[in-house]
Amino acid sequence: MARVYLSIAKMKNKLELYQELQSRLKESQRALGDATSDSDLDHSAHEKIKAMGQVLSKARAQLYDCKLVTGKLRAMLQTADEQVRRMKKQSTFLSQLAAKTMPNGIHCLSMRLTIDYNLLLLEKRKFPRSENLENPSLYHYALFSDNVLAASVVVNSTIMNAKDPSKHVFHVVTDKLNFGAMSMWFLLNPPGKATIHVENVDDFKWLNSSYCPVLRQLESAKMKEYYFKAENPNSLSSGASNLKYRNPKYLSMLNHLRFYLPEVYPKLDKILFLDDDIVVQKDLTGLWAVNLNGKVNGAVETCGASFHRFDKYLNFSNPHIARNFDPNACGWAYGMNIFDLKEWKKKDITGIYHNWQNMNEDRVLWKLGTLPPGLITFYGLTHPLNKLWHVLGLGYNPSVDRSEMENAAVVHYNGNMKPWLEIAMTKYRSYWTKYVKYEDPYLQNCKLNE
Repeated sequence: MARVYLSIAKMKNKLELYQELQSRLKESQRALGDATSDSDLDHSAHEKIKAMGQVLSKARAQLYDCKLVTGKLRAMLQTADEQVRRMKKQSTFLSQLAAKTMPNGIHCLSMRLTIDYNLLLLEKRKFPRSENLENPSLYHYALFSDNVLAASVVVNSTIMNAKDPSKHVFHVVTDKLNFGAMSMWFLLNPPGKATIHVENVDDFKWLNSSYCPVLRQLESAKMKEYYFKAENPNSLSSGASNLKYRNPKYLSMLNHLRFYLPEVYPKLDKILFLDDDIVVQKDLTGLWAVNLNGKVNGAVETCGASFHRFDKYLNFSNPHIARNFDPNACGWAYGMNIFDLKEWKKKDITGIYHNWQNMNEDRVLWKLGTLPPGLITFYGLTHPLNKLWHVLGLGYNPSVDRSEMENAAVVHYNGNMKPWLEIAMTKYRSYWTKYVKYEDPYLQNCKLNE
């Protein structure tokens, strides 16, 4: 009310009262400061607040006009509402910006590892137990990542919770820029008795624009225009959603390689796909025993909330989408998926994916990202897993159930607040940091610590 009367006093040229109100208002603000309870207040604060009350009574006696006061309050509420909206927009934008930025420490780690890898003799760059890479009787994992630290946590947490690590095989694929660093890390930090192999996605010569529609689209001038020039996407004025969908991860073939698993691993029958923002908390071998009932993809469904149904990802105003899919169909999560590669080949999953990608050349069928085309490609071919296999939300939801997190086989930091970023939610970070080798000299030299 002090601000209302301050405005009215100025408007009615009550300069003495205006100055008194302004003085008391500043005095009260200083007295309150950052206090959150009475015990935090200075001993003189109560007297200053009392004086503020007296001047407000004086202002009411001289200035009160119901219509005028109501109008001023309404204007103040509208201004406050606009400020809140502006701050929310700015917060979302900055969150998206932080999410796509690699911290200096991880960049340092990658650079130092790359330098040392390039100094290694060729014969020392080989990983042991290569005979296990195509053995279908073992437990195989696919991990596609350009983040050395994140990948190390996935592998470390899986092995530390495995009943028999010697039966686990990790297939890590990264890009040309991070291949040396990723290889060096796992050469220096092998996963015990488990098998690991690191590959460079650029070495997959079959994965070219003549075979892969999304690669052809990503290389097109039209797509480059969309990602790099349209509406100045790196500014706040263009909106956070623009920045979100122009994240570099959408341009990386590492993000789309999940649709080519049988081509990458032709000798395997089943493989567990893991995102690099997950932490494994239990032995996962039980997933290979799950009966998928002829389906291709085993995944945890996410339709507990309405925004995880198909109509939130796909454009049902388009007749191709409307004819082929149920808008209320339940969505599911990427990040921990058991894939039956035999059924994949039988049902020509990659062919289905290519068909829909060709139809979506102009990007009107679904939102950007890999989940929408995944929902389309595996429609009717996904077996729902028990929710405790995969608990999501640690990268955006401050209210994830603690008992669910504790009992989950895998927890997933999907969202912007990744555990390696400063914007990570503190209360969830320990699930991830417990598997980071902070004692490693590379991490210490790059000032990566808890």
